[in-house]
Amino acid sequence: MASSTKNRIPIWVVIIFFSLFLLLHTTTSVEDEVKKSLLNFLSKLSNNGTTQLGSLSSWNTTSDPCNDHWSGVVCGTKNSVIKKLYLNSSKLEGELDIGILCGVAPIAASLGVVHLEYNNIHGVISTQISSCKQLTHFHVTRNKLSGSLPASLVMLNNLIQFDISNNRFSGSLPDFSSISGLQVFLAENNQLGGEIPRFDFSNLKLFNVSNNNFTGSIPDVHGHFTANSFIGNPYLCGDPLPNECPPSQSNTLSEKSKDSYKSSVTMFVGYIVLGLIGIALIIFMLCKRNKRKKDKVNNALPKKVVAVDNDGDDSMYKSSFGGLTKSETSADDQSGFVSSSVLVVLTSPEVNGLKFEDLLRAPAEMIGRGKSGSLYKVLLGNNQIVAVKRIKDWDISSHEFKQRMQRLDKVKHPNVLPTLAFYSSKQEKLLVYEFQQNGNLFKFLHGTNMDYAFDWATRLEIAANIAEALAFMHQELKDDKIAHGNLKSSNILLNKNMEPCISEYGLMRVENSSPSKSSNAFFKDDVYGFGVILLELLTGNLVQHNGIDLTDWVQSVVREEWTVEVFDKALLSECASIERLVSLLQVAIQCVSRSPEARPSMNQVAAMINAIREEDEKSAVSFEPSQLD
Repeated sequence: MASSTKNRIPIWVVIIFFSLFLLLHTTTSVEDEVKKSLLNFLSKLSNNGTTQLGSLSSWNTTSDPCNDHWSGVVCGTKNSVIKKLYLNSSKLEGELDIGILCGVAPIAASLGVVHLEYNNIHGVISTQISSCKQLTHFHVTRNKLSGSLPASLVMLNNLIQFDISNNRFSGSLPDFSSISGLQVFLAENNQLGGEIPRFDFSNLKLFNVSNNNFTGSIPDVHGHFTANSFIGNPYLCGDPLPNECPPSQSNTLSEKSKDSYKSSVTMFVGYIVLGLIGIALIIFMLCKRNKRKKDKVNNALPKKVVAVDNDGDDSMYKSSFGGLTKSETSADDQSGFVSSSVLVVLTSPEVNGLKFEDLLRAPAEMIGRGKSGSLYKVLLGNNQIVAVKRIKDWDISSHEFKQRMQRLDKVKHPNVLPTLAFYSSKQEKLLVYEFQQNGNLFKFLHGTNMDYAFDWATRLEIAANIAEALAFMHQELKDDKIAHGNLKSSNILLNKNMEPCISEYGLMRVENSSPSKSSNAFFKDDVYGFGVILLELLTGNLVQHNGIDLTDWVQSVVREEWTVEVFDKALLSECASIERLVSLLQVAIQCVSRSPEARPSMNQVAAMINAIREEDEKSAVSFEPSQLD
C-alpha cells in the first residue's frame, strides 16, 4: 500500500500537462486556419494559381505567414495576428472574395489594412466585410470590381480610408455618415447612381465621386470641396457645381391650392412690378447715351470668368488617379510603372522619414494640370497632406536633376516654396511640396473666392514680396543659370498667412532651353512673367480671353490716353492713389517690353516697387487722424 501511494502522480501535475496539450493544439489549429484562409484568398485572386505570383511565391503550405515573412503580409507582435495586407500592383487577375478573410475569426479580429489597388481583379465586395471590425484602410482602385456596395459597409466603425475609384461598381451608396472617423472617400470613375448621402464633410480630407451617374442635389459640403469632386454626373446639381437645381414640385402644388384672396393679391403685386419695370426702362433710356464713351473701352476689356483657364493649375480636371504608381497615359500601359524606389528626402523636418513606398500607398487626388505636368493632393499615412508635382518626359539625366534639386535646396527664401523631397526616373520626375490650403494668386484674382479682400495695399505687398524673392533667387543662381522658367499667377501660392510663395522654381522644360538662347535670356523671361502678374494685379483681368492678350490690350489703352480705364474697378472704388497705380503700371510695362534687353533686372524691379510701397506707407501715415482737436 505504501509503495502504491508513492508511485501515484499528483493530480495537479496531470492538469498542467493536459492544459499545455490543449493550448498547443489550439494554437496550432488557429495558425493552420489563418494560413489556410490566406492561401485560399490568394488562390482566388490568382485564378487558382494560374497567374504568375512573383514575390508572392513565398505564400505556401510549408512556411508560416508571420515567422517566414510572407510578401505583403504584416503581422502583429503575436504570431498569426494578421494586421495588414499589401497586394497592390501584384498583377493579380482573379476574383476578390473578402469573405474568405473576414469569415475567419482570428483574421477578422485583427485585420486593419487591405491594399489591392492596381491589379486586374474582378468580383464584388461581399457583405461579410462587416465582420472585419478593425478595418481602417481599404484600397481597391484600378481593378474591374463590380456590383453594388453592401449596406454592411456602414458597420465598419473604424474605417478611415475607403478607395474604390476606377472600377465598375453600380447601385447606390450606403449612408457612411455614421462612420465619424472617415477621412478619405474616393469613388470616382464608376457607375454608381442615386443621391449622394450626407457625409461628415468637415472631417473628410479627400472626397471624389466624379464621373458616375449620381442624381439630385449635392449635400452641403461647407466649402470643403470644389466642383472637381462632383463633375461628370449629368443629373447632379447644386453648389459647388455651376448648374442650379430646379424648384421642387411641392411648391407648384401648394400654389394651385391658394384661395381667391391670394390670387387678387398676386394680381395687385403684378401691377406694381409692371409699373417699376416701366420706370426702369425710362431711367435706362436716359442713361444710355452717357455710357457710350465707356462702352468703347469696355468692349475690348477681357472679362473675368469663374472657370480657370487650361494653363492654370486650378483647371477642372477629373481626379482619375488613385495613387502614384502608374503612368497617366494609359491604364493598360505597363511601361508606365515607376521603376525605381529611391526617394531623395531633403533637409525637411516636415517629411522626415518619408519613403517612396509611402507615396505609392497614399491616396491621391489630381487638383491641377498644366504644361509642365500634373499636380496631386496626397494624404500621407500620418494624416499630413502634401502636394506632389509630376513631370513627364523631361529630357534630363537623374544625376543632373539631383544636382539641380540639391542646389535649389541650398538657396532659401521665405517667399519661395522649398522642395521637401524628389524622385527621378527616365520617364518622370516627382517633387513633394508642403500643401498650401489657400490655393494660388490666379484663383483669388479670377475665381469666385470673395472671402478675402484683395485691396490695393494687399496687392502692392504681394508684388513687392514676389519681386524681392525673385531678385534674390536670380542673384544666388546666376552662375548656375537656373531661372524659374514658368512664372505665372497660378504658380504664386498663398500660405496660411496669405503671404505669396513662388512655387516650382527651376522646373523649366528643356524645349524652352534652346542652345541659341543665352542664360541671361531665361532671367529676362522671368521678368516678363512677373510683369504679366503685375498687370493681373492692376487690372484684375485674365492674361488671355476671347483671343485678346492682356499685355496688348493694356498698351493699346495707354496709347489712347485712357490709362485710368486699365485699372481694376475695385481699386478705383477704394480711392487708391492714381499716382502710385500709374507708377506700378509703368514698371509692369517695362517688364513686358518685347525686347528682352530693354527689360530691367529683377533687382531694379524690386527697388522700383519698394520705392512705390514706401511712398504709399508714408501717405497712409500722413492721413492718420492722430492730431484731431
